[in-house]
Amino acid sequence: MTEQKQDRERKEMEADVRPHDKTSHGIDVNGRERAGDLEKQGRASDSDRKSGFSQWEDSRMLVPSSLELGPGAVDRYVISKQIVKMQEPRRLTRDDMDERRIIYPESQNRALVNRFRHLRTKLLEVSGGNNFTMVVSGACEGAGTSFMALNLAAAFAFDQSKTALIIDCNLRNPTLHSQLDLAAETGLTDFLEDSDYDIGRIIYPTGIPRLRLIPAGSQRETPGEFFTSFRMKQFLQAIRRRYPDRFIVLDTSPISDSPDARILGELCDYSMLVVPHGRITATAADNAAQAFNPKKFVGAVING
Repeated sequence: MTEQKQDRERKEMEADVRPHDKTSHGIDVNGRERAGDLEKQGRASDSDRKSGFSQWEDSRMLVPSSLELGPGAVDRYVISKQIVKMQEPRRLTRDDMDERRIIYPESQNRALVNRFRHLRTKLLEVSGGNNFTMVVSGACEGAGTSFMALNLAAAFAFDQSKTALIIDCNLRNPTLHSQLDLAAETGLTDFLEDSDYDIGRIIYPTGIPRLRLIPAGSQRETPGEFFTSFRMKQFLQAIRRRYPDRFIVLDTSPISDSPDARILGELCDYSMLVVPHGRITATAADNAAQAFNPKKFVGAVING
């Protein structure tokens, strides 16, 4: 009987150390869920590799539709992987870029390439190496603002660890989509007008590695109302903060013709003036420069 009693007590002790949670049955539920998640992730990765990387994937990653953001929300390793994955449905040839006067690293026009590289270096010194949003505006009509803005964005995209985004904010006379030979059906104003609009629908590959374009959009009747909206402010803050390897350049109407550049200048980190060589007086150029917030004005560039 003593042996039977000892055997019974031993069994009761073993029962005490086993889990009593009937839902777990002695199995690590959290571990099972983690294993399931990893399995799902593995299947998703395999699916991504099989299907290929969508041309819009980096666009969707740029800003979520809700425009929610938070400090430190971006993992630089993830960003670098996204940059590598960025694909161009078509690539502009060297002849295409020469014809459009767009710089590229191997361009024979070394003086022009070096000019924009020097300008890029100066701006990085001002920003402390951080990314930024910058308005580029002309002192008058025909100053060459789009030329300067596009090539500056292209210069930032030279670096394989960085990307650039150029936004056509010249709603009165948008030209960037034509210059890049893009049939842009939607753009910035469509996104600003509809709170449910997907950002991926307005970001276009340009044919230039690591450079993307947001065209002006189909709604262009009242530019000032778009640029003074809270959604515009939120949008610019999001695209700058969420991806610290992306530099954003805004091509705007001449500062002398509309308040758009001045309005956007208050929303952006910096403002730059384009002055056409020999086209305006020094007084007119000085007046145009004074229209910007002096704390954000980085200087004037002579074009010509």
